[in-house]
Amino acid sequence: MKFHRVHVEVTNICGLACSFCPPKVTPSKSMSLEFFEKILKQLTPYTKTLAFHVMGDPLLLSNLDAYLELAKKYNFEIELTTSGYFLPKHDAKTLFHDSVRQLNISLNSFNKNSLNLSFDAYMKDVLDLCSQKIASYPKPFINLRLWNLDATFAEEPYNNLIFEKLNSFFGVNIDTKMMEQKKFFRLASKVLLNLDNYFEWPALKSNHNSHASCYGLSSHFGILSDGTVVPCCLDGDGVINLGNLHKESLKNILTSARVTNIIDSFKEGFAVEELCKKCSYKDRFKE
Repeated sequence: MKFHRVHVEVTNICGLACSFCPPKVTPSKSMSLEFFEKILKQLTPYTKTLAFHVMGDPLLLSNLDAYLELAKKYNFEIELTTSGYFLPKHDAKTLFHDSVRQLNISLNSFNKNSLNLSFDAYMKDVLDLCSQKIASYPKPFINLRLWNLDATFAEEPYNNLIFEKLNSFFGVNIDTKMMEQKKFFRLASKVLLNLDNYFEWPALKSNHNSHASCYGLSSHFGILSDGTVVPCCLDGDGVINLGNLHKESLKNILTSARVTNIIDSFKEGFAVEELCKKCSYKDRFKE
């Protein structure tokens, strides 16, 4: 059993309250380095890539470099996902650590919060980091994300501000009309702009109900900051609690009858877990 990546939530603390994210109902928690290393040892047979994100922002960790060093020790490559608000907390040496293969910055977080930071200041931190990457760090990718598209182009004014900044800085020519034709743009070597639609986080109270195949437990799964193993990166509250690594081994969890049933059912296009039935994101994978 191999996975493209495993989402390890080193912290579930985000520091923001984006309107497109559900409110966090679980207690705030960061994973200890000792427990993190225990998890790394168990993950070695299953994947080589870890994403430090489910609900939290790993850049809130003042000792992020220590987590990255441990990942390097066990030969894992890391994907960091951040709102971009906390880029100044770390220097480029940490953010482009040897173990980091990709840094994802969610640009659509800015206009969905009311923090005391100007748009120009926010973008300056993002673009300054891009400059440092281009000049000195050839390995990692920077993926600038705008996952705020919808049928009415409601975010067009904000996206145009983003495009103006990127066009001026990188010497490219991106506009709203081009968004209908493609979903990513190369801004510089290993610096990309990625566009996608809003999605609805799955919730048991949702009226949505469908069956479909899903990549949960086939391409990836998640480990929450409290050690709970979940089938995908959209179960930030641990609704589908497959087991806890404080109490049992990852091998036992992944070979359990419940996990096998989820995997086999998805292969047939069926969702057996109630939260999976309520998830509309899986409908994107229908042919």
